[in-house]
Order: sequence, then C-alpha cells, then structure tokens
Amino acid sequence: MKSTYQAYYGHNDINADAVTTGKWKRQGGVSGRRESTGLGVFYSTRQLLNDTWTTKKLGVEKGIAGKSFIVQGFGNVGYWASKFFVEAGAKLVGVAELGGSVYNANGIDPDHLKKHLETNGTVAGYEAPHTFEDETAIYR
Repeated sequence: MKSTYQAYYGHNDINADAVTTGKWKRQGGVSGRRESTGLGVFYSTRQLLNDTWTTKKLGVEKGIAGKSFIVQGFGNVGYWASKFFVEAGAKLVGVAELGGSVYNANGIDPDHLKKHLETNGTVAGYEAPHTFEDETAIYR
C-alpha cells in the first residue's frame, strides 16, 4: 500500500511514508509500535487526571498514583496501558477478558497475568502470587 500510494501521490505529499502503520523501521516505521496505543491511553488519562477543572468536576484527587483501575480486554492495548498505569503508581484490580475475568482488591501484576494468559490462552484460573495482604481475590 505504501509503495503504491507513493507512486501515485508521493511527489505531492511530504508525509507519504506515514500513509500506513505497522511498517518495519527500515521502511519508515517507528520503534515502540507494540506499546504505542496503550501508551496513548495512558497519556490521555494522565492528562485528564492532571487537569484541575476535570478532577474537581469528577470529585477525584489529581494524578494517577494511588488510583485503582479495571481494564476490559488484556490484549496488546490493555496489557500495555495497565503496565504504564502500574508503573505510574496506580493499582490494577481487575481484568475482564473473553473467557474469564480476574479481580484482586490488592492489585494484579500485569506482567505476571500476561505470562498466565500466554501460557493458558485465558485469564481464567489465574492466581496472583501470594504477596498480597489479604485474600480478597476472585478468579473465574
């Protein structure tokens, strides 16, 4: 697609290399492609939660740190967004995924859950490492 677009319009379009996504870096692609959409979710949420007017209107404290969250879907976007939120001090407490869901009020390690998902093809049956203070986890 990229080469055809460039053949027809490249001489008029300085951004012809950017016409398609998911390209190899040597073809004009960028590093970080896998995590980019999840990072975009993180950046937009961070921006929202750092805005005084918005947080006042929502009745929440500013910032991501200390907040708990649940994601629907734990594919590429859900995993990477969760990873960035956790690294910023938020707590992943639930994941709803096709074929199963998991909840733990004390938090879920996105990397640990991802390994389980890759091994088993589902989040069902996931058991978090027993490093949490209480056992309020529900695994289905």
